[in-house]
Amino acid sequence: MSQEKLGECLGLTFQQVQKYERGANRVGASRLFDLSRVLDVRVGYFFEEISATAQAASPVEVIRGNVTKAVGVPDDDPMTKRETLELVRAYFTIADPKVRDQVLVMAKALGGAK
Repeated sequence: MSQEKLGECLGLTFQQVQKYERGANRVGASRLFDLSRVLDVRVGYFFEEISATAQAASPVEVIRGNVTKAVGVPDDDPMTKRETLELVRAYFTIADPKVRDQVLVMAKALGGAK
């Protein structure tokens, strides 16, 4: 597929596609997703042959394919726990803003925060 055709499919100019190809522009997650759909490949396809150097430069520690934690972040940091993410997701599924406020007040009271 030509850069021009790829650009058309993505709603970009071929010059923008060239910038991605040369590495002049970073490819964001949503653009990577769009590329995978246009090229009919899984997003993971773009990472299958990633170099050991690139893997070593990653700020995330991976053991047997599972992300364990960001390197340099203390294990006791609550912002890195799955429980925190689940709590935030559940909180934002509460449709009524007044109820969300009440939940926040309750959580602060139970945690001893003021």
